[in-house]
Amino acid sequence: MTQQIDALLTGETNWVTNLANAAALLKDNLTDVSWAGFYIADPAANDLYLGPFQGKVACMHIQPGKGVVGTAYTEQKSQLVPDVHQFQGHIACDSATNSELVVPILQAGQVIALLDLDSQSFDRFKETDRVQLTEFVQALSQHLSLK
Repeated sequence: MTQQIDALLTGETNWVTNLANAAALLKDNLTDVSWAGFYIADPAANDLYLGPFQGKVACMHIQPGKGVVGTAYTEQKSQLVPDVHQFQGHIACDSATNSELVVPILQAGQVIALLDLDSQSFDRFKETDRVQLTEFVQALSQHLSLK
């Protein structure tokens, strides 16, 4: 998928378009994923807001440090959660979600957005997924200018 995203987005400069196609590519290629999308960092507002996604309606705003997404943002590191019900402070945007993987997208050492993947299965995401999706967001980051 990393090569696919790079080829797909080459020459496109609109970040909304690029995140929308990235979400669709992920949802199409990953099995047992109920939601694939992005949260955009707005440090001035101290908020993470919903970006392009594929799946059910979602939480529109997440505060830094809250839930899996907010924790990934403040810690600037991926969160691989086999059972979201055991994650203290989990935000249940979709009560059917049982596992989650969040990967920060960094530019110049700052989190600009976060990839969020949900599954209705417990323990859906593995370390290999985290590694592969970290490479994916690194390639995606080269096609994003959120300023």
